[in-house]
Amino acid sequence: MISAVVLAHNDKTILPRCVEGLSWCDEVIVIDDRSTDETMAVAQKLGAKVFPRPLRDDFSTQRNFGLTKVKGEWVLFVDSDEVVSEELKKEIMQTVNGKLQTVKGFFIRRKDFWGGKWLTHGETGNVKLLRLARKDAGKWQQPVHEEWKIGGNVGELVNPLLHYPHQNVAQFLDEINRYSSIRAQYLFKNGIQEPVWHILGKPLAKFLYNYFLRLGFLDGTAGFVVALIMSFHSFLVRGKLWHLWHKAS
Repeated sequence: MISAVVLAHNDKTILPRCVEGLSWCDEVIVIDDRSTDETMAVAQKLGAKVFPRPLRDDFSTQRNFGLTKVKGEWVLFVDSDEVVSEELKKEIMQTVNGKLQTVKGFFIRRKDFWGGKWLTHGETGNVKLLRLARKDAGKWQQPVHEEWKIGGNVGELVNPLLHYPHQNVAQFLDEINRYSSIRAQYLFKNGIQEPVWHILGKPLAKFLYNYFLRLGFLDGTAGFVVALIMSFHSFLVRGKLWHLWHKAS
């Protein structure tokens, strides 16, 4: 039995594409973060089980809550702006129905569509996420940029998960502003400090790495914008972290 878990917040427009792409799963669970639109009604109409729960700036806790609600032996985590392709669906079904006594989970490659094109280079060009695993294999950790930490052997699937993130620059900037605040708070609470020069040095290094060494320039203008915004995210994390320590002192 395969259960799918989707985190949602004010996603009435994009949720149908995501949930409809999971119709082959034995159950689809949507964890709704206090949506003020018709997200919950849309999810229920599509046949999903909906559990309202405030996110409280902690994605790991939200995902772990989802693990407590599923019935399947295998759990697939999909975000509301992601779609399981027909090829990935077939691969997952064939894989979990095989003899997998020693395998606890699988990494899935994610393919990003942004700026009117599929990005194949830079930071988003080779992202692999552990999104499919046995229910009891482990727990999610970290409030943002969270990771599913599981024990045991881990495999990797071939076909990608399709990702349609922040389809305009304003939405992109809103998201990194929020995520950078959560990340800075997490680092601060764990007593982590960085030298002042990291505020400029690390964002610059990140841009050069993603745009040149990882060939982001081959994705054209979209590749440049993504590399620039992701380096700005690095700046925001370190700038906000510095400010938290400055206030504390």
